[in-house]
Amino acid sequence: MDTAPALLNVIDIEATCWDRQPPPGAVSEIIEIGLTVVDLRSAQRLSRHRILVRPARSTVSAFCTELTGLTQAEVDTGVSFAKACRLLAAEHESGTRPWASWGDYDRNQFTRQCRATGTRYPFGHRHTNAKLPFTAVHGLRKRPGMAQALKVAGLPLEGRHHSGADDAWNIAALILDVAARGAWPAAD
Repeated sequence: MDTAPALLNVIDIEATCWDRQPPPGAVSEIIEIGLTVVDLRSAQRLSRHRILVRPARSTVSAFCTELTGLTQAEVDTGVSFAKACRLLAAEHESGTRPWASWGDYDRNQFTRQCRATGTRYPFGHRHTNAKLPFTAVHGLRKRPGMAQALKVAGLPLEGRHHSGADDAWNIAALILDVAARGAWPAAD
């Protein structure tokens, strides 16, 4: 029997955002990377991490602060996007470890921002959109947002919604729910 841990990185990002169109020249940029490491074999959330990222081409709007709780002063203490990607690779084996997010937004935002900044993409090819197996195993017709999915699964929302670190922790709980029902896809 294989006793090696089946580790999974669960990622949730927050990015600069506005209630309307971005200001001229501004683009949506990652400002927080939340990461929870899950051991699928032992069905445990092992650790939670938060990387603050300093935006280079935008600022944190009042709308964004209200939504995420992040301020410009707080993200100014963060690392560059390139360094954040290096940290993911060096400290969390993001290039080799499978990873998941709630939907494809996080994967697409990383792809766009890496391309725009010439930064090496920090993840391997084994990504799972956790909404898909969750929706299937619960027999839902529509793919729920994370907060609604927690209600469907009978799980509490822990922490602040739209905090990358807290949302990654909650998504990890949803993944463990799916895995407990035998529906989490096997890593290739």
